[in-house]
Amino acid sequence: MFYFVQNAFRGAGPLLRGMVGVALVLLLWACTVDGDPVSIEPVSQGGGKSSSSAKSSGAESSSSESGSGVERDSSIYSLIEWKFIGFDISATEVTQAAYLQAMGDMPDQPRPGDDYPVVNVSWFDAALFCNRLSKSMGYDTAYIYSSMGSEHFLNDVEINYGVDAFRMPTEGEWEFAAHGGTTTTYYWGVEVASKYAYYGQTSGPEKVGQFTPNDYGLYDMAGNVAEWVNDWYGAYPTRATNNYTGPSQGSARVVRGGGWSDPIKDCAPDVRAKKDPLYTAATLGFRVVFSHGLL
Repeated sequence: MFYFVQNAFRGAGPLLRGMVGVALVLLLWACTVDGDPVSIEPVSQGGGKSSSSAKSSGAESSSSESGSGVERDSSIYSLIEWKFIGFDISATEVTQAAYLQAMGDMPDQPRPGDDYPVVNVSWFDAALFCNRLSKSMGYDTAYIYSSMGSEHFLNDVEINYGVDAFRMPTEGEWEFAAHGGTTTTYYWGVEVASKYAYYGQTSGPEKVGQFTPNDYGLYDMAGNVAEWVNDWYGAYPTRATNNYTGPSQGSARVVRGGGWSDPIKDCAPDVRAKKDPLYTAATLGFRVVFSHGLL
C-alpha cells in the first residue's frame, strides 16, 4: 500500500528565492518491485508563486534579457504551462511544439500536432531538451557529459542538482506530483478512470490537457504517454533519505505513469518501469521541473 503525507508542500516551498525558506519534509511511501514498503523524500525546490498559477517557475521573470545582463529567450519556456507544488513542474507532458522550438527537429510522431506530447524520445533526448531550455533562459545546465555519441548518447553523463536549471523530475518528485495530495491508489479515487486518464487505446496519444487534472492541476499523470524521470532504476531506500536522487549508477532509467496503450493498472502513480536510456517508443515522453538546487 502506498502511504502519502497529504499536502505537505502546499502553500510554501522549502527554498523561496531571495529569502530564507522553511524546509518542509515530505515522506513518500512506495513499493519496490517485490512489494516491500520503503520510503523516500523527494528533492524539493522552491520557486514560483502559488500551486495554482500557470508559468510560475523561477524562470518566469526572464524575458529577452535579465537584470544580470544575461540574454534570455523565453520562446521555449512560454510554450510550457507551469504549476508550483512546492517545486515547479510542467502541467503537461512536453509538447511537440515546445520540443521542436528547442531542438529544431524531432523524431517521427504517430500523431503530429503542436499540442500532442512529443514521443519517440530517449532519456538522452529529454536531457538535451532540458539543457537547451536552461541555456535559452540564461541558466546553467543540469546534465553534464564528456561527449555525444550516436543516437544522442551522452558519454559520462552526470546530473548537477546544485544549479538553477530545468531537468526531468526525480522519481520521488514525480510520484508526489502524480498523487496530487491523495492517498488513494489512483488520484481520482473511485471515480471513472476514463475521465482522468487516456489508456487502453490502439491509435496513439491524445492532445495534452484533454482530461481532468489531479488536485495539483497536473494533466495526464496517468496514461497518454509514459514519462521518463531522472533516476537510475533501483530499489527505493529502506529508510527515509533526504533529497533522494536515485542510485548513483545503473543500466536502466525509471519510467512512470503508463501510456495510451497500457491497461489502467499500469497507470497507477506507484507503478514503476525501467528502460534503457536509449529506448524510444510511441508511448513514451517526459515532463520537466525547474530546480533550485538541493537543500
